[in-house]
Amino acid sequence: MDYITSTAALSLLLGGLGVFGLFRLLQWMRMKAYLRSAVVVITGATSGLGRECAKAFHAAGAKLVLCGRNVEALEELTRELAASPASQGKTHRPLTVAFDLADPESIAPAAARILQCFGHVDILVNNAGISYRGTIADTKVDVDRRVMEINYFGPVALTKALLPSMVTRRQGHIVAISSVQGKISIPFRSAYAASKHATQAFFDCLRAEMEQEEIAVTVISPGYIRTNLSVNAITADGSQYGDMDKNTAQGRSPAEVAQEVLAAVRKKKKDVVVADLVPSLAIYLRTLAPRVFFSIMASRARKERKPKNS
Repeated sequence: MDYITSTAALSLLLGGLGVFGLFRLLQWMRMKAYLRSAVVVITGATSGLGRECAKAFHAAGAKLVLCGRNVEALEELTRELAASPASQGKTHRPLTVAFDLADPESIAPAAARILQCFGHVDILVNNAGISYRGTIADTKVDVDRRVMEINYFGPVALTKALLPSMVTRRQGHIVAISSVQGKISIPFRSAYAASKHATQAFFDCLRAEMEQEEIAVTVISPGYIRTNLSVNAITADGSQYGDMDKNTAQGRSPAEVAQEVLAAVRKKKKDVVVADLVPSLAIYLRTLAPRVFFSIMASRARKERKPKNS
């Protein structure tokens, strides 16, 4: 009797594992099919993370609409993707739309051109952005406005311009590339952190409001990435920072983060932190032990300020 019971239990266990394995296989196939021939719009596509996202989504078989300010850089990226090994498979030649997110008047016409490319948009990846370095006391308000225009108001305006077509089709996916600094704030990054906090809040609200419309919203918060983001950052007086800081130089490769973005989109995850242990712990510390977090940030500010004043 014990033998029969054990055999039946083993058969039940193996059967359950088989069903689970089949379910995971079907889920994997469905996630792969989700991106194949999907119309994916990527802003800030010509450099850094945006460029690597373009490569990743292109290799996945998506129909790309690549956006940026520089027409020549967009055309160069299109040629690079067309010549890539991935293009030997079932891929589509990317299309481009050049516009400046910092120019509010350019958003609506750009959205109209984007919709004309393939007739609709399945996935919008709001990636374009600018960083900032400086003290609050020395920073002109115009600098704060510029950072907010590019990092917050631009993506919000583009999202709102493309959202009605998604709602009409009851199909779409909005992705916001935020930052760990959208969840915590560190010294001398005030304008950047503020713009990313606003981004997090807006797209969290959008997710809740769009669930009944079957529109997915994903916020991805990377830590440091080895890109020229810090080099191109603006400073307190609006000039270019022009230097890759140590943390950025030691960050993750943009190709690695792009694969994390691709996986998050495939799985339609709602909120993803792509960071190492220390930044990830800092997010929890800010919530669970705020006084400790504030003390650490104050200490960091003192240490970073010393070289500036010496």
